[in-house]
Amino acid sequence: MDLDAFTELLTPRGRRALEEARELRGADPVAAATRLRRSYDAALVSAALTQTALRERARAKFGADAELMFFTPHGLEQATRADVAAHRARRLGPGAPEAGGTRVVDVCCGVGGDFLALARAGCVVEAVDTDPLTVAVARANAEALGLADRVTVRVADAATVRPEEHDVLFADPARRGARGRTFDPLAYSPPWPVVLDLVARSRRACLKVAPGIPYEFIPEGAEAEWVSFKGEVKEASLWVTPGASAATARRATLLPGGHTLTATGAIAPVGPLGRYVYEPDGAAIRAHLVGEVAELVGGRLADPMIAYITGDEPVDTPWAARYEVVEALPFSLKRLRAALRERQVGNVTIKKRASAVDVDRLRADLRLSGDKSGVVILTRVMDKPSALICHPALPA
Repeated sequence: MDLDAFTELLTPRGRRALEEARELRGADPVAAATRLRRSYDAALVSAALTQTALRERARAKFGADAELMFFTPHGLEQATRADVAAHRARRLGPGAPEAGGTRVVDVCCGVGGDFLALARAGCVVEAVDTDPLTVAVARANAEALGLADRVTVRVADAATVRPEEHDVLFADPARRGARGRTFDPLAYSPPWPVVLDLVARSRRACLKVAPGIPYEFIPEGAEAEWVSFKGEVKEASLWVTPGASAATARRATLLPGGHTLTATGAIAPVGPLGRYVYEPDGAAIRAHLVGEVAELVGGRLADPMIAYITGDEPVDTPWAARYEVVEALPFSLKRLRAALRERQVGNVTIKKRASAVDVDRLRADLRLSGDKSGVVILTRVMDKPSALICHPALPA
């Protein structure tokens, strides 16, 4: 879909084509295209069918709003999930205790997932992107959701923006190049030095980055927040106030519940394997808050280098999944197979940490056939490769 085709999609004729494409959703693609070609040209048919498919995919991120919004494939992939964007906007909006102000400049706006949440939180947003098609899509989204009075979108390079003229700088650098996804901030677009220059000239900044960002790239004095949605780590946000003397802070947040955990300096003790194993949420692990989670459940580490917590008492917490250990044995395919067969386990969930075992191959080699289910955790216990046969623990 090019800019001309998208522009036509916004006309009354284009919207009729889009509505007809929506009604054909689920039909054979060739049959749907053939039917639409009776009334519309090939470019408009392609744009309408593409947009309908993207809206269907976008429901997972944007819910009911997806039916009104517009997307590009790349823009949808990089767009922030609405729940995560809303959480961040609550921290930036005018009514927040830590509000940075109402005027926000979004220098890598994409299709607008973040500025839509910011506008709904009461912010006035100036948004820029370098791609004219993406800007047209973002502008259409602001209009479609009734937020055009709070958002302006234009084509511009992030480096030309003057963040000092706004209360908050928000940046979501592109993390995908010609070779696919990149994990190196220096390969972001705009590159990390450009982003940091913008931050240095801002009053306050929030940067959306990949969850695996190396710690050495986190600006001094920033708060790094890792966000998990329904147990899956989605992103990290770096909150920066240039010139502030605060120490670098770490935070983990769970959505949709809104639970937050911050660093207290807790250090998990090391001790023997207990009756339960706790698997901390990925956001807590990324934020190096395993010690804090261990403190919450009164647990310890069965191996000082591995983020599995063990304990003797069942403690409910949103910060960790709990498993009851029914047998622990040194890792051996033969012994593990025999133990699972003895327990009539035919359906097994395999988890691993600090193990080189190929899970798919192990599953095939186990050749299980029972009618019960179980969980196998492959890890180290006091530096020894181990297999823990468990089942999910019921709430305490």
